[in-house]
Amino acid sequence: MAYFAAVLARTGAGWDVSETELDDVETLADLTDLARETAEDDDTVLVFIEQEDAWFAVLRIDGEDDPRIFVSDAAAAARSSYGSVLTDELIEQDGEADFDDLDGLVAGLDEDDDAAASDEADDADEDDEPAGRNATPVGPIGDSELLSEFGLGQAALLELAGEGAAPGDALGEIAEALGCGEVLEAVR
Repeated sequence: MAYFAAVLARTGAGWDVSETELDDVETLADLTDLARETAEDDDTVLVFIEQEDAWFAVLRIDGEDDPRIFVSDAAAAARSSYGSVLTDELIEQDGEADFDDLDGLVAGLDEDDDAAASDEADDADEDDEPAGRNATPVGPIGDSELLSEFGLGQAALLELAGEGAAPGDALGEIAEALGCGEVLEAVR
């Protein structure tokens, strides 16, 4: 499967954007280390990952803090090697959650989506195979506020991750909000 990955390192002059290879990435720690190598004085580093317009992810690293992660479609990402690194971590972080009630894990669903998810969960309960504790939720997962301080709030990020949205376009819009859209397109 084809991936696009870019590292955006915050500098005094804005954002330094470079395409990166994920060949040596097997764990979240590997991805975090890759990002930290590009950081200038513990400034914020973002990693954008997109897989063939199926899903996108944003990973945010601030100095030595734990990474913050947002994935646009957990179910689609979980079916890919790099995506599963992220979704597995998010599900593991939530560890004690009741995965039969995915509202706490799935990022910011509005009331209509809550009702639809509840109906789907009721339908899934009727199936012979229960979802179980390690079920991967459908839809966005993770920290939908990780870009708020850069001018892209939760609602805007969730809209970019919404059904029918193109992940490549979403990353372009995120980069535009950060002020580095043209630079990201140049490295694509």
